[in-house]
Amino acid sequence: MSEAKECSNNCKECGSNCSERREPQSLIEQTNTDSNIKKVIGIVSGKGGVGKSLVTSLLAASMRKKGYKTAVLDADITGPSIPKMFGLSGKAQTDEEEILPVESANGTKIMSVNLLLDDETDPVIWRGPLIAGTVKQFWTDVCWGNVDYMFVDMPPGTGDVPLTVFQSLPIDGIIVVTSPQDLVSMIVGKAVKMAEMMHIPVIGIVENMAYYECPTCRDKHYIFGKNDIELLAEEYHIGITAEIPIDPSLAKVCDEGRIEDYETDCLENLIEKF
Repeated sequence: MSEAKECSNNCKECGSNCSERREPQSLIEQTNTDSNIKKVIGIVSGKGGVGKSLVTSLLAASMRKKGYKTAVLDADITGPSIPKMFGLSGKAQTDEEEILPVESANGTKIMSVNLLLDDETDPVIWRGPLIAGTVKQFWTDVCWGNVDYMFVDMPPGTGDVPLTVFQSLPIDGIIVVTSPQDLVSMIVGKAVKMAEMMHIPVIGIVENMAYYECPTCRDKHYIFGKNDIELLAEEYHIGITAEIPIDPSLAKVCDEGRIEDYETDCLENLIEKF
């Protein structure tokens, strides 16, 4: 009885080798034998419509141009947009055991639910557990091959899918995406605190649509208001920030499926930390 009273039920910190000892169980899922993925970076936000898919695509394209083997796992099952940005419309090849990702023009490997549907405009009307299970399958059943950097485009918020990704995939770090607005601090805070609770490091914050640069005078105009992203990063102890300007040519290449043709160095300081 005395030993039972002294037990803290925290086997991780206890050095005793008693009969009741229970080691913590990892929930990380294994990839298939044909996959070798070195680093996994999650792209998250506290709300939708801020540009997670854009940041994911730019990062994957930029790292590919640097000579790395890149991949994108589109975990936004109900709102997938990655295939369109890369100009992909065909279906992924599947068999009883494996799914083969579709490769972009420059060789980035991509898996998205839109690459499995008969019609890319068909809505995915599934409940949370089925969506979360599909994201797991994209990790375990897809034959990714050799990948230096995988970028995971997550749906907004802190629900089933982000939780599944954080628990099931070996995430090396996340990038939080936001846009100029009054609620930016609260939105970033939700994403950062969830990452902290799951013991996932935050690499940096990206503010999309931060400003418009006049092509004539090169002055910056903060059309949606100016946020001090540096102060926000300091508040949440995040060392790296980046800003993506409003650029009509960027919107054009996204609409035309040519995101890999876009040249930018606005995310270089983040990439240096990978």
